[in-house]
Amino acid sequence: MQHRRFLTGLGVAAIVVAACGGGATPSPSSAPASQPAASQPAASAPAASEPAASASGGTAAVPSGAPASLGTNEGALNLVAWAGYVVGGTGGEQVQGYDWVTPFEQATGCKVTVKVGLDSANMVQLMKTGQYDGVSASGDATLRLIAAGDVAPVNFNLIPNYANVFEGLKNQPYNTVNGVGYGVPHGRGANVLMWDPTVVTTDPDSWSTVFDANSPYKGKVTAYNYAIYVADAALYLMATKPELGIKNPYALDATQLAAAKDLLVQQKSLIGKYWGTAQEEIDGFTNGDMAIGSAWQYQANTINAAGGKQVKFTKPKEGATGWSDTWMISSVAKHPNCMYAWMNYIISPEANAAVTVYFGEAPVSPQACVEAEKLQAGFCNDFHAADETYFKDVWYWNTPTTTCLDGRTDVQCTDFDAWTKVWTEVTGG
Repeated sequence: MQHRRFLTGLGVAAIVVAACGGGATPSPSSAPASQPAASQPAASAPAASEPAASASGGTAAVPSGAPASLGTNEGALNLVAWAGYVVGGTGGEQVQGYDWVTPFEQATGCKVTVKVGLDSANMVQLMKTGQYDGVSASGDATLRLIAAGDVAPVNFNLIPNYANVFEGLKNQPYNTVNGVGYGVPHGRGANVLMWDPTVVTTDPDSWSTVFDANSPYKGKVTAYNYAIYVADAALYLMATKPELGIKNPYALDATQLAAAKDLLVQQKSLIGKYWGTAQEEIDGFTNGDMAIGSAWQYQANTINAAGGKQVKFTKPKEGATGWSDTWMISSVAKHPNCMYAWMNYIISPEANAAVTVYFGEAPVSPQACVEAEKLQAGFCNDFHAADETYFKDVWYWNTPTTTCLDGRTDVQCTDFDAWTKVWTEVTGG
């Protein structure tokens, strides 16, 4: 993956001044009364940009628990984020040649400090401390944060850049409850199948290569080491065992979860090593310990850009799970105005292009794609940023709950605790 330095001069700062505002302190939110509607993969085509509006065409109503206006920035911002999401500035991650935090700090006066989360469970726990203003939460964490009242609803009228976001990233079931949104998207991507072509000499088009008991790659298969990977097994069963009746890989009743567990136990005999961080998988493929498995496109780009080992990847015919992280504001944020400024800034064209090109994920708007093309030609095409057809069979990470996310009411579904128990039993960890 080729990167160019994100310049931090006064010209860039001037660009973002208009994008970053202040705000009055929001009131803490309460937990939602019920779970969201059935989760579905992204399906609709991008619509033309327009201001946030209600169904009647006026300005969107301000949800309870969200501020009606913005005020003076507080001068500080404390974030929990995935590695590679908050780079540069006063207290962001320091990566030579990359800095999209300094322009934000210069424009707003909000000095940023980031705590890099280890995984979604860790990030949920960090947000419960009340020490952080916001979080870049994945879909397997968002509903937990909402249900616990740890994050607040968002007034999109105060985030002008949200109007430009692709429609396929708005009002998603992993960050919207009863029509109320709880944050802005950071980017998106599919969990792809990646392989070493020197070992896997025939290009695969199915997840069967990592699940079938007779896979020829036994001992070289890898998989993401986290309970949300249960959904990957469920997605494969959804395509290959329709008699199970799985309609949504995050909505599994006890019988369906048991079937997913059986498949994961079968897969365990193929696994050489699970990966928990992107670097673990990068190292595994580079040194030859891993040859095929689930991945983020980031790992493939990083390996290929290094100029040594080369890998290939695809979205298999069964579809894929995926992710679209959401920037959410704490319900007890000490610096809510700076957090609103950050949510608006991180989806602004220049900033969103910088962070998504650096990390390796699809930008969130056509305007961000224009800027991304300046950093890396063909980037948005490579990451299918505006291609809703590509994402139609990508099931973004969501939090499994006892209320079935597929709309069933005649059965109780299994929640994330049950998934975690299954994953621990499968992996022994």
